[in-house]
Amino acid sequence: MRPVFALLIALLIATPALAADFGEDLSDAETVKVSTLLASPDDYVGKTVKIEGRITGVCAHRGCWLEIAGDEDFQSMRIKVEDGVMVFPADAVGSTATAEGVFTKIEITAEQATAVHKAKCEKGEKGEKGCQHEAATEAGVIYQIAGVGAVIDEG
Repeated sequence: MRPVFALLIALLIATPALAADFGEDLSDAETVKVSTLLASPDDYVGKTVKIEGRITGVCAHRGCWLEIAGDEDFQSMRIKVEDGVMVFPADAVGSTATAEGVFTKIEITAEQATAVHKAKCEKGEKGEKGCQHEAATEAGVIYQIAGVGAVIDEG
């Protein structure tokens, strides 16, 4: 191997992973596990929280949200920001992120849930079984984080 190639390989191995910052700088607060938030969500509503995990989804239309996997199977938390305030890159899926913001509770009616479902279908965001507007869509509660800052590790 030529010395120049060996040097390049050594530099690539020694280079730390890059990180991209979005929004405000993160605080020094400890991270909270997603499972902890979901175990007693009303205890955290209105409070600033910081979570960390693998990115499993990003808004494909405007980059206005991240979905971060929880520490337990089948759990995740959405980090939602105002359109245009921060734009998360679609290729961030699979990267690790640390995000901070205010934990929020959104109560929705069955009619609102159906309207959201219908809008997603019309935008082409169909699930595995296609679009089923007639499917029972129930009222419920959505917990998410109104994001103020995030760091995505890019490597």
